[in-house]
Amino acid sequence: MKLLKKSLLTIVLFFAAFALFSAAAPATVSYAAETEAEVEAEEGGDNATAGKAIAAAISIGIAAGLGALGMGLCVGKSAEGIARQPEAEGKIRTTMILGIVFIETAVLYALVVSILVIFVL
Repeated sequence: MKLLKKSLLTIVLFFAAFALFSAAAPATVSYAAETEAEVEAEEGGDNATAGKAIAAAISIGIAAGLGALGMGLCVGKSAEGIARQPEAEGKIRTTMILGIVFIETAVLYALVVSILVIFVL
């Protein structure tokens, strides 16, 4: 259970870091211009869009990778637990499914925020 908590905490921290970077990327690009004409050209340009796409891709990639790692560890440990105590199979399976649902929910939230970063910011 400690490993599951650490995995979820790691996913949340990476998600928060990349959400911060994705919010800061367009501001960095627009402040780099020196004249008003360059600012106007870059606001509609591809630099901000490319930065958003890269930030969204990195954040969902890390969230999905860590989610898959957490799910794999969860299933492996539950299989070991069932092998050791076959009579507790129902409780172990229920707890495993609940943990997997929470991990998958965190990954789906990362996907939703990545989509929002691309289309809203």
